[in-house]
Amino acid sequence: MEYADMLLLRFGEFTLKGKNRSRFEKTVLRHVKEMIRPFPKVTLSKEFGRIYVQLNGEPAEELADVLRNVFGIASISPVKVSLSDFDDILAVSQNFLRIAAPPAGTTFKVNVRRVWKEFPYGSIEMNKLISTPLLQSYPGLLVDVKSPQMELRIEIREGHTYIFCENIAGVGGFPLGTNGKAMLLLSGGIDSPVAGWSSMRRGLEVECVHFYSFPYTSELARQKVVDLTRVLSRYAGVIKLHLVPFTEVQTSFTGIGQDNLIITLMRRAMLRIATRLAEREGALALVTGESLGQVASQTLSSMNVIGRATPLPLLRPLVMMDKSEIVELSKTVGTYDLSILPYEDCCTLFVPKSPTTNPNLRIVDKIEATLPGYSALLDAAVAGTETVTITPYGDEKPSDVVPAQAGLQEEWF
Repeated sequence: MEYADMLLLRFGEFTLKGKNRSRFEKTVLRHVKEMIRPFPKVTLSKEFGRIYVQLNGEPAEELADVLRNVFGIASISPVKVSLSDFDDILAVSQNFLRIAAPPAGTTFKVNVRRVWKEFPYGSIEMNKLISTPLLQSYPGLLVDVKSPQMELRIEIREGHTYIFCENIAGVGGFPLGTNGKAMLLLSGGIDSPVAGWSSMRRGLEVECVHFYSFPYTSELARQKVVDLTRVLSRYAGVIKLHLVPFTEVQTSFTGIGQDNLIITLMRRAMLRIATRLAEREGALALVTGESLGQVASQTLSSMNVIGRATPLPLLRPLVMMDKSEIVELSKTVGTYDLSILPYEDCCTLFVPKSPTTNPNLRIVDKIEATLPGYSALLDAAVAGTETVTITPYGDEKPSDVVPAQAGLQEEWF
């Protein structure tokens, strides 16, 4: 990419949105501005369906790696800019090919698009005028107009012409936050970070909720979740992480003679707490990393009983994926290596020998109704929640929404 003067960002599927399209484009532009903060020399311009990132000496490859993670961006092309003059277009194209240095035997095509109709040569004529001297200079290239290995694309516009050949895939999807806000129940495992990424890709702004059980879980486990949130923030810019003290709620389920229902009761309690946080933060749904049949609490019967603990929509992006698919996606997202670190979470510490796969809703409701001080325990967990703001740049600070609390550790989902 050493040849690039700018990056061309193309929008994704939301371009079909008609009258709402401008709102989506403005959202992508705001997100791009947030992500290029570490590159102060960069300037941006936008036109219908595109954003142009003027590098001004900033590294093209680093910027492309950052911007390909912006939701709503379908592809990125490093671009060399010339004047809209035939001689300059040809000279820049020759220099472009020299730097790209395609090996002998590479199939090749020139594809000119004349956007500026005042330019004296048409698109088809320019294809011949440019390709002929290029092929003479690089006799090792082979012409293939149907499926070339290298396609030199030239867009002639008034004032400037854009020359490029590379097309880097972006994550696509909808711009972040254009489909509302949801609360992600984030554990230290493989599944929930992938569920969060998948939700953001569909236009959801995500805030993370993590449950920890001090002193049963460690500071390392808490830091693992902070680090997972930071990976997700590379796609979002800024993410709030809500750290919920869950020890008292969790231990209240032990000793009641219903060990096989402990996981069901714990997860229902988590949904109730997350629902209260969602109402406080203005979120309209909850997101979990559940996959149908993966563990005892993720049978259809269990998910039915657990899901009834919240009136909010419960989104399960991974519900029909198998584990190998989720693992591969976690590697793509960048969370896998963190997720497999062997730090304990609150669920694994309290897993019974034989958890039920077919809980009875009536029995579960009765247990919760008769558990001493259950509602007060949930209230205390919400009140004791610490909220921190996580960014891709390594800073972590308490949110203004909730006072910070000392002595926190970590947890599950």
